[in-house]
Amino acid sequence: MAFHQLCTFETFQQVSGRYGYGENFRDVIEQEFTRIKGITYLDHAAATLYPESVLRDYCRDITSNLYGNPHSHNPSSRLTHDTVDRVRYRVLQHFNTTPEEYSVIFTSGCTAALKLVAESFPWRSHTESQAGSHFCYLTDSHTSVVGMRGLTSSRGVVTQPVSPQELENRAKDEAQVEDVICQTPHLFCYPAQSNFSGRKYPLSHVKGIQARRLYPACAHQGRWFVLLDAASYVSCSPLSLQDCPADFIPISFYKIFGFPTGLGALLVRNDAADILKKTYFGGGTAAAYLSGEDYYVQAANISDRFEDGTVSFLDIIGLNHAFEALYRITGGMHNIQQHTFGLARYTYRLLSSLCHGNGRPVAHIYTEGQFDSPITQGAVLNFNLMDSNGQIIGYSQVDRMANLYNIHVRTGCFCNTGACQSFLGITSQQVKRNLQAGHVCGDNIDIVDGQPTGSVRVSFGYMSTFEDCQKFLNFVAECFVEKPVRVDQERLQELKRAAAASEDSNESPSIKITNGEVYKGDEKKPTEASLKGFQLRDSNSHGVAYTLTNIYIYPIKSCGAYEVHDWPVGPLGLLYDRGWMVVNENGVCLSQKREPRLCLIRPQVHIRSNKLLLQAPGMDTISVPLENNNHSHTRVCHSKVCGDRVETVDCGDEAASWLSDSLGQPCRLIKQRPDFTREMKKRPSEAATSTSLSLVNEAQYLMISRASVELIQNLMSSRQDDSEGDQLLDTQSVISRFRANLVIAGVEPFEEDNWSHLVIGSTQFMVAGHCGRCHMVGIDQDTGSKTKEPLMSLSAYRSGKVTFGVYLTHQLTEGSTAAANVLSVGSLIQPKPNSS
Repeated sequence: MAFHQLCTFETFQQVSGRYGYGENFRDVIEQEFTRIKGITYLDHAAATLYPESVLRDYCRDITSNLYGNPHSHNPSSRLTHDTVDRVRYRVLQHFNTTPEEYSVIFTSGCTAALKLVAESFPWRSHTESQAGSHFCYLTDSHTSVVGMRGLTSSRGVVTQPVSPQELENRAKDEAQVEDVICQTPHLFCYPAQSNFSGRKYPLSHVKGIQARRLYPACAHQGRWFVLLDAASYVSCSPLSLQDCPADFIPISFYKIFGFPTGLGALLVRNDAADILKKTYFGGGTAAAYLSGEDYYVQAANISDRFEDGTVSFLDIIGLNHAFEALYRITGGMHNIQQHTFGLARYTYRLLSSLCHGNGRPVAHIYTEGQFDSPITQGAVLNFNLMDSNGQIIGYSQVDRMANLYNIHVRTGCFCNTGACQSFLGITSQQVKRNLQAGHVCGDNIDIVDGQPTGSVRVSFGYMSTFEDCQKFLNFVAECFVEKPVRVDQERLQELKRAAAASEDSNESPSIKITNGEVYKGDEKKPTEASLKGFQLRDSNSHGVAYTLTNIYIYPIKSCGAYEVHDWPVGPLGLLYDRGWMVVNENGVCLSQKREPRLCLIRPQVHIRSNKLLLQAPGMDTISVPLENNNHSHTRVCHSKVCGDRVETVDCGDEAASWLSDSLGQPCRLIKQRPDFTREMKKRPSEAATSTSLSLVNEAQYLMISRASVELIQNLMSSRQDDSEGDQLLDTQSVISRFRANLVIAGVEPFEEDNWSHLVIGSTQFMVAGHCGRCHMVGIDQDTGSKTKEPLMSLSAYRSGKVTFGVYLTHQLTEGSTAAANVLSVGSLIQPKPNSS
């Protein structure tokens, strides 16, 4: 088959595997990357390209939201803090791990992350009484990894470069027994993917080094840590830290997304974080310090501890939009891996089979394999072109010609001298002689004494197309092949057979998202013994029974109340109370503090029809399922509530569109995952078991009394200045502003503050604390307008103390479940005062 016949899309489809991300792939690329029209960009390993929608969404975000310094506590700063934390969770989710296992330390890039490890690792120098640390790295490592030795050598640490062959050839058959006596820390660094050749090293090496089975760990006692340089790997490949528990993983985000630049991260395994010891401490990293003496206590949070000064928060916010675009366009990293590998393999097959008219090969390709599998090879192709006499054509000449054809490639040694020496056969003495001849890293001196000093690299990104491969191959054939162009058919068939043999091993397991169910048990009444200590009174000193007068649930956090007469108690409180919440386009929870119009959204729960109805003025009513058993397309999200991480599922585009139209800003509806457990932080000391929460702020229930409301209402009336023209608030309006679940009557004002326990109907409760109030109680729940009351009157009455209402948690009687109980309006209440 002639070369021009091989450079067709039909042939490409036969040999490449998966291509694109759906039928409209070509249209999406044309819409999102209009600036590369007429350009063949093949330098994605250096920096990939960003879709134009990212910048539009990002600009809209930062021009419509006020983001302040996250170290402050004002509303704009809290928005930044919450958004940055949301992005941290998204980074961890992208790498299939959790905040319980890893922490994200934002840096200026991968190099800065490596420097942080080098400066903070507890290196030990060799003494008579203890063995010294070893700093070891694979010779196929980036300059920024090798450069760590500049710091370690001054500390008396042994530096040991390890070749890829030594790593396994000198390995032990079994893991070495852990030495509890010698705990000398050692560090081994290796790339998940070579930035020179695209070779992927086994991720299993991480456990092999940690278990001291692989060399050099098997030859030296002590505790071995692994730094996995993932910068090149993660640009086009999925990385699961569940399977590869490296201690330190440095990355640069522009390698994945193209934007933002100047932002990277160090992912640190929490179990290894405590070994890192800082010397310099910057703003935001201290729990406490003194300027007058050498006293410093580091921040407890790992990210805070190592992020000196203010992080580049606007870039981090941009990162959130980059995630959105990447998943929207491609569906995820597995799809990107398949697409880019297909392009690279096709290019490799044709380029390696391309011959001059005399039969000599056109290219010398630097690779360990034959592009058989994306498990062992990335979307990188490194080579030098040769003339018909077999002489290397200098990379500078190739680069200049490529520029004339609007083809963008990378040339040189790619900041990886070790791989360059290995593949090109350059000795260390030659490197030194080349320097004397005037050749330095990054220049255009490509041939010294007839030997190449570097090579040409092409690399693909998720937006690369078949046309990019076609234009590059035609460029090589037109400019550097002595005619007639020939193809080594025997080699081409050999490559096809090798690829077909490995095809079956490239399947990746599908990821399933599971969901739980609400457990409903049999009703069980409290026993007489369980009520011991409660005052079973039908009336108080005024002759009025303690009764439950109102029950409110708030299905969507910060949205309107739904009043009910009878309602079941669920495992997390009132069934479906704060089960959902609205988040902005960055995944940050919206509250009435930021968006008062949330109060105009009035959700209703219809249990029998399994529907949550969404209603708002001027909007058609829509519904979402209360329980959704179809999770095949469910999107898992992470967000925060009162500093707690919560796992949620997205409720779909219809609800998102409805909310966005209603609130006038992009937002989505998310629901707490039933199989996710969030425990109450400030549970009572006498609580026997942990208390699980929905998306509430602090406790399962909030209870207020009518007597306390009426006292504040009367105080508001007496304080009101007639000249202000404010309308007096009736009792119900004040109640609605305090957004309680339970409203009771028959008590003295603020008497409930002195209770420790109570029983409502047949359900027992424990008082978990007092509810501190903020300016949110000044929002009129019928209109969304803001006033200073009732917060001003409450503060005046309580001498600056702005607590109102008590938090409750339910207590289960022996053998019962929360779902067995139902609360009803009119139920009698039996309180138990504090012993004091």
